[in-house]
Amino acid sequence: MGLSAGAKDNRAIEARADMLTFTTAPPVEDVEAVGPVRVRLHARSANPNVDYFARVCAVDARCRSVNVCDGIVRLAARDLPRPPASVSPLVSSYSRSIVKVLVLGGTHHVGRAIVEAALERGDEVSTLNRGLSRDPAPGVRALIADRTDPEAVRRALGGQEWDAVVDTWAWAPRVVREAARLLSGRAGHYGYVSSRGVHRWPWPAGADEQAPLVDGDPGSTDDADYAAAKRGGELAVLESFPGAALLARAGMILGPYEDVGRIPWWLRRLEKGGRVLAPAPAETPLQYLDVRDLAAWMLSSAERGLSGAFTVTGPPGAITLGDLLTTALDVTGFDTELVWAQPELLLRHGLPLGMELGLRMPDGSAPSGMHDADVSAALAEGLTTRPLRETLADTWAWLQAEGDPAPRTDAPSPDTWLDAAAEQRLLDQLSH
Repeated sequence: MGLSAGAKDNRAIEARADMLTFTTAPPVEDVEAVGPVRVRLHARSANPNVDYFARVCAVDARCRSVNVCDGIVRLAARDLPRPPASVSPLVSSYSRSIVKVLVLGGTHHVGRAIVEAALERGDEVSTLNRGLSRDPAPGVRALIADRTDPEAVRRALGGQEWDAVVDTWAWAPRVVREAARLLSGRAGHYGYVSSRGVHRWPWPAGADEQAPLVDGDPGSTDDADYAAAKRGGELAVLESFPGAALLARAGMILGPYEDVGRIPWWLRRLEKGGRVLAPAPAETPLQYLDVRDLAAWMLSSAERGLSGAFTVTGPPGAITLGDLLTTALDVTGFDTELVWAQPELLLRHGLPLGMELGLRMPDGSAPSGMHDADVSAALAEGLTTRPLRETLADTWAWLQAEGDPAPRTDAPSPDTWLDAAAEQRLLDQLSH
């Protein structure tokens, strides 16, 4: 019924002649179903080899369905003779209550994706932020406070309790410590969006969660060192939520709402058409994760009570830089020619192409361990990834609908990343 996670409108599939659909009236109150689910089908088929598939799903007001459980019965010719099929596919046991989720942040990139994913799951969602960036999504309870003001946060939280907290803070660890302490005993699970940056540089090739870590101070008010700040944030969460903390050490996060600017910047470059420089070789591996897959995994992990530190990004070797850029051209339809230039040539002309994707250092060298992380632990705990094409198409649709994200105040504006005149000079040189 589709390879990607999340709510889907399956009405076109359900209208097929080989589909039989039963829909109940909307429940007037919450329903909790526990135990095995059994579906009995009476069907006849002229095909001696036939599969019968049963699916139970929850459908929202916009006709989007979320899979609850499913099962399949496969009948082959060797099973003959048989009467008209009367099968009882036993589908998975399922028990799920509404999860009360508090998202600390919730307006930008990862936080926004987590809020949307939680709403799609049917969770009860609260956010805590300054209330300045954007209006809360419909159905969200907005708590207003500046996280750097502990007393304001205390007042905003009141005496409420939550099943799960998701924190996206990326600056002074003291802010994470104060929030975690306030929520200790009032939340069942604390998910912290950390970063692979907490590992000591240089990163080993094929590194997993056991790679050496930088030092961090959970009480630090310093956010100048991103790696130390994130590690300090991890330690702050572990202090207050021992055994109930999930540390999601994310790699490169792409997809809609990306405010770092990597893919939006490339899409705008490609949109101009003509000849555009690209950092060779095209076969360079890339490792990334769609922000919506990160959000879905963190929420499902919170529901299951998963704890520990996990490297969270896509499988190594799944795509290359060439795949990324050619797929971007394909989904957008831009009439653009990619001109691949070797790193040393780009360096000589002062063009840092590739740095935005972690493919090269300022001196032109290729960093180790950037795009070959071992993510087997997260995959074993249910992390799934959607196709590259979907990530790029949805990112382009978001850009067209909402425009370019505002430049971040803690990083150089993408407009300053490349000297257009220097790029044109190298393109002219390569054309001769």
